[in-house]
Amino acid sequence: MHSEDKLKPMLIGSEWLKREEGAIASLNPATGKVNWWVSSANEALVERAVETASNAVRQKAWQSMLPHVRARILGSISEGIRAHSEELAHCQMQENGKVLSECRAQVASAADTYRYFAAVCETQGSEVTPARGDYLSMTTYEPYGVVAAITPWNSPLTMEAQKVAPALAAGNAVILKPSEVTSSTALIVAKIALEAGLPSGILNVLPGQGEIAGKALVQHHNVRMVSFTGGTVSGKAIASMAAQRLIPVALELGGKSPHIIFDDACIDSAIDNVAGGIFEGSGQSCVAGSRLFVQRSVFQEVVDKLVEKANAITVGLPEESGVEMGPLATMAQRDRVEAMVDSARREGGNIVAGGKRPSDPCLATGVFYKPTIITDLDSSSNAVSEEIFGPVLCVLPFDSEEDLVEKANDSVFGLAAGIWTANYQKAWRVANALEAGSVWINTYKKLSISTPFGGYKESGLGREKGISGLRLYQQVKSIYWNMV
Repeated sequence: MHSEDKLKPMLIGSEWLKREEGAIASLNPATGKVNWWVSSANEALVERAVETASNAVRQKAWQSMLPHVRARILGSISEGIRAHSEELAHCQMQENGKVLSECRAQVASAADTYRYFAAVCETQGSEVTPARGDYLSMTTYEPYGVVAAITPWNSPLTMEAQKVAPALAAGNAVILKPSEVTSSTALIVAKIALEAGLPSGILNVLPGQGEIAGKALVQHHNVRMVSFTGGTVSGKAIASMAAQRLIPVALELGGKSPHIIFDDACIDSAIDNVAGGIFEGSGQSCVAGSRLFVQRSVFQEVVDKLVEKANAITVGLPEESGVEMGPLATMAQRDRVEAMVDSARREGGNIVAGGKRPSDPCLATGVFYKPTIITDLDSSSNAVSEEIFGPVLCVLPFDSEEDLVEKANDSVFGLAAGIWTANYQKAWRVANALEAGSVWINTYKKLSISTPFGGYKESGLGREKGISGLRLYQQVKSIYWNMV
């Protein structure tokens, strides 16, 4: 039995419901201790949530609300997130182990996301299309109705905002199923949304297991659109279920992003960004630059400097000042990272940094792993070809631009890439040749809510962020007016 004060509820409509059966333990990955327990939705509660959201849609109070009024509520949610910034940052840190400074930055990003889509909501227009007869033709944009948003554990604050804010701005009712690992920030934001004036039933939060609550949501006949961020295997399963129902699905999936250093690059700047691109957040980022390609003439120099950089990174408790890398989010994730590094060893990889847990006894009960660099592997090895989702960098040499493009594109993924060179013509050629949804040139991991984001190949379908991030949650209607 779980004490009432240690069991967090779910939100359906404006009711906060606790369900002790199947409750999920929220574990602090830095200490291994239980933070609290979270109520877990079953199929019956999914049914209730969808019915509640469907009723809210039928009442049309949110959909028919004037855009500037709807935008005002979204703006109030943004301000509420800022007012609760420390609570949200500490909550995320306790659940997934990101260092506190990164959690604070993600709170600010979530608040900015609501503010951005409030502006888009208030200013979006439709089009009058070129007529081909005696009529006026135009398009309008309408919400789907009930949208299911299923989010991951690595960056819940930002990932949830990037789905919920545009889906609400588009006029939908949303049922959010956060990761069972990191459910609590979503509940805090939902409370903020209700206090900001969001109508009951327009945002519902159902923590729960993916194979139970997530599956029931995707298969429900009144859920009209699904947005998912997570692993490619789960994304394919969701796409298959959505295809059976002929409903649209947005998928932001895995990545194995190539980070590229040419011999004319500013090596020191590249090193700093390569390290940040793979070791920030313990490498648990879909855009982590986990494959580093270095022109052979500067290969050893880059490896030596990266090893020095990796060995200097402070790994520790995420709330402590000066800590640069906290734990991985779960024991299962560290097990996967260790298995992949062991696989690299068996395949002849040279572990030049890390490759083990830290020796500090103060970290022994947490899910920590040292920043790791591996050389002497080829593109066919598991560590180079599969997404590890941890602080593991594989470094490979290349000889020419053509050789580089072939190796970088030799992946089922195509989410992001980074290029370091002083030659802007070369940067342009390579950026256009790479099969990736985002390409950074002489920088890495810069993200903007106003710029579309998504992947090629098995990295996903659709584009979040930007105006297209709002249109993702709307369907288009064409209207013809006779003018004769």
